[in-house]
Amino acid sequence: MLLSLAWLREFTPYEGTPQQLAGRLTMLGLEIEEIKNPFEDIASVVVGKVLTREDHPDSDHLSCCTVDVGGEAPLPIVCGAPNVAAGQHVPVAMVGVTLPGGLTIKKSKIRGQVSEGMICSESELGLAEERSGGILVLPESATIGWSLPDALGLDTCVLDVSITPNRADCLSVLGIAREVAMAFDLPLTLPKVSYPESGPNAATQVAIEIDDPQQCPVYRAKLVTGVTIGPSPDRIRWRLLAIGQRPISNIVDATNYVLFELGQPLHAFDRAKLAGNTVKVRNAVEGEKITTLDGQERLLTARDLLICDAGKPVALAGVMGGENSEMGSDSTEVLLECAVFRPGAIRKTARRLSLPSEASYRFERGVDQVGSVYAMHRAVSLMLETAGGTVLPGEAVAEPRPYTPRGIGFRPARASLLLGEEMPEDFCRKTLTALGCKLTDTDPSGTMAVTPPSYRLDLEREADLIEEVGRVYGLDRIAPKLPRVSKSLDDASPETEFGFWARLRAYAVGVGLREAVNYSFVGHSDLDLLCLDASCRVSVANPLSEEQNVMRPMLAPGLLNSVRHNLAQGNANLRLFEVARIFTADAASDSTAREAGRMGLALHGARHPEAWPWPKDVEAGYADIKGLVEGLLAHFHLPEPTFSRVEDQPWLAPQVDVTCGPVRLGLIGQVTPEVADAFHARSPLWIAELDIDALRVLVDAQKTVFAPLPGFPPVRRDITLAVPAGVTVGAVLAALRGANVPILEDVVLIDAYKPEGAADRRLTFRITYRHPAKTLKDKEVDKVHEGLAKSVLASLPVTRP
Repeated sequence: MLLSLAWLREFTPYEGTPQQLAGRLTMLGLEIEEIKNPFEDIASVVVGKVLTREDHPDSDHLSCCTVDVGGEAPLPIVCGAPNVAAGQHVPVAMVGVTLPGGLTIKKSKIRGQVSEGMICSESELGLAEERSGGILVLPESATIGWSLPDALGLDTCVLDVSITPNRADCLSVLGIAREVAMAFDLPLTLPKVSYPESGPNAATQVAIEIDDPQQCPVYRAKLVTGVTIGPSPDRIRWRLLAIGQRPISNIVDATNYVLFELGQPLHAFDRAKLAGNTVKVRNAVEGEKITTLDGQERLLTARDLLICDAGKPVALAGVMGGENSEMGSDSTEVLLECAVFRPGAIRKTARRLSLPSEASYRFERGVDQVGSVYAMHRAVSLMLETAGGTVLPGEAVAEPRPYTPRGIGFRPARASLLLGEEMPEDFCRKTLTALGCKLTDTDPSGTMAVTPPSYRLDLEREADLIEEVGRVYGLDRIAPKLPRVSKSLDDASPETEFGFWARLRAYAVGVGLREAVNYSFVGHSDLDLLCLDASCRVSVANPLSEEQNVMRPMLAPGLLNSVRHNLAQGNANLRLFEVARIFTADAASDSTAREAGRMGLALHGARHPEAWPWPKDVEAGYADIKGLVEGLLAHFHLPEPTFSRVEDQPWLAPQVDVTCGPVRLGLIGQVTPEVADAFHARSPLWIAELDIDALRVLVDAQKTVFAPLPGFPPVRRDITLAVPAGVTVGAVLAALRGANVPILEDVVLIDAYKPEGAADRRLTFRITYRHPAKTLKDKEVDKVHEGLAKSVLASLPVTRP
């Protein structure tokens, strides 16, 4: 919302700088996006006085003028306006000034006569959209040489205020003035409204009918006759221009002025265009149409709310008026609408029709039902001031749902507890009173009854009042404090199965795997292909299909089918995982089936992404899937697993069992070519399946051990060994770690290759040395490193190439 500082000062006498105001409002929750001067483009235009005016010798429509702009000498200016005359005070753009339309004034000759400036019209100054018929003539009181915005008293300071959706009360000058008056302890003054009334009572002239009180709690109308349509006074037109609004006419401008001043949308109907003496608020008939003020025909639904006369719709309630009832240049009678509509209904209509308006923006957030009466009288007063006429006494009104004040219990002690800062009762009372709330005395339980003002629709419960106290106190003043922890870490509840499974999934996703979610049913044919024992199967009595006629006794069939489906879609590079339950026959169980948790992994295709700089034609292998399993166990801080070859699954070759201490966790293996071909695999297909129930037992048995972080830098050395067939990497790692070197911290395998024509493999290990109490020197490390190499060479049939 755009807020004029001069307009704000008409409500409360704020004398500080715009920057100070912006800072305080921002800390109150009304963030200031920008401070700008809407008339900056004409700040260099000055007030001049036309001293002489003569006809141009070579033109019948140009005038040669001399204009005093407060300089050393008058300026010669050639002017084409028909209304220029000697003695006038006029706006002058001198040489070098750029006008809002982009025109830069230059010294020139116009038909032989020198012109050193330009006398401007309203449209040339950006003060009117339509082309002006002549120059702008200023009041004689305008001081020669003054900047035009200063001479006209234009609003040259406008703040762009960001209003949160819950603060509908701040969508007006009055709403923000309330905040400023409260923040700076200033008085708040509303414009005085009084006007004469005569004629028959408006209630006898127009009847108001509301079909659904939920959609429209109140509808009021005032009648004004004998008005004269014309432009608004300059002060109103230019104030509307300052906040980005286009002046239209004195009647429409009065409603728009009140909209921004008080936050109440109003609409002026030409009463002569309304059939009958009835205004009806009803929902549209499905498929009904109305042409709005923008000339567009709108197709309506039964959820749209309409304002109708005795025979036709004349406005989309809360959104836009109808073309068939708008005020025209010949209008003389006004029916001024002042209503409250259900926010949800207005929001849906405006969104569906893509028809946002300043009125709908406020109705969507809620308007002040009580304050709408004052807004209506304020608009009538402005209409009489700018358009003349006579106001009929009274008002036509229907209010099926009168406003009911809300009572909220408020406890200062609760405010102190939630905000983490002591909030004295006196401060709470002063703050809530300044916000317009009515308070009762505090009862023995420490609770006071608070009645929020009608314009604060967002205050519904105690927490809302506490938030108000906090923001006025200053959330930036509340020192950050850690909450008091009264519970011992030893009392923490054990991790649930769901939490443990979530950690498994998080690890898998973190290392780049994609989760597969398969049915719990598979087919006997798939299990036969994997040569699984029929005695462990749990058949389904009423299967969905032959492909889903047995409960899965392991995750591998589902993962293999996921591989087949992806390959059929052209996705050959797969890194899949699944965390789920399996079902095996168990006669001792009440359900004749036993459930267990499993985690399955499947790798197929390239090891690296198919993009530069990754190497091509390198397929995922045993090292990849083994590394994923090792990484999982390391992630849970378990001891290093052991891997041993077995041959109890005929569909895997090779097959490796994974054990951690005495516990068998699962298996790793490559699917045999015959089985892999059945699932359309064209690259080595690797499968791993782990018992996560057993894994969880190991994890729960782990004890947290704390150790100080290393304080000295590590030293790393590499060693390459020629390892014959039959000597495993694990054996070499065990030999290196078992050499009893005190400063040895870690050993990892970083490279493995087999030279062409050689019988032995080359394994390169990276060894990390670190001393807990000092920085190691190269000589010390070299000595220990050589001793470690000799120990390994002595204990294993390996050599150093």
